[in-house]
Amino acid sequence: MIVELRVNGRIHRVEVEPEETLLEVLRRLGYKSVKYACGTGECGACTVLLDGKSVKSCILFAWQAEGREITTLEGLSRDGDLHPIQEAFIEAGAVQCGYCIPGFIMEVAYLLSVNPNPSEEEIKKFLEGNLCRCGGYQKIIEAVKLAAEKMRHG
Repeated sequence: MIVELRVNGRIHRVEVEPEETLLEVLRRLGYKSVKYACGTGECGACTVLLDGKSVKSCILFAWQAEGREITTLEGLSRDGDLHPIQEAFIEAGAVQCGYCIPGFIMEVAYLLSVNPNPSEEEIKKFLEGNLCRCGGYQKIIEAVKLAAEKMRHG
């Protein structure tokens, strides 16, 4: 079947199999920030925004995203400038190996869109669905706090 996917503001008409996941199609289209890890929606490495809300793309069929706005990490930066969340992750030293970070950043983008000033407990609760195998959660939490501050104060 042919579906029309709007990814980071760009329209893609792509042939997909009915059981093909959004993750698989995004990777095929060249969006490499979206990572495959667990395949069950438990780790968050494949997180993207769908109409502004975070979703795990490994458990969503590609056809389910037709006609909706998909945002990947590649779509956060503007005109070559990093998004404040990306800047905060770098400044806080939260990047580590980097495999899980795109998913964390996308989850944080959603968090800060619904709660621009989260407490540490709210951050921890919100990020429960994202796993970091390097184990550096404290720096990720610091990055979220810094990102929230950057976004509030321009």
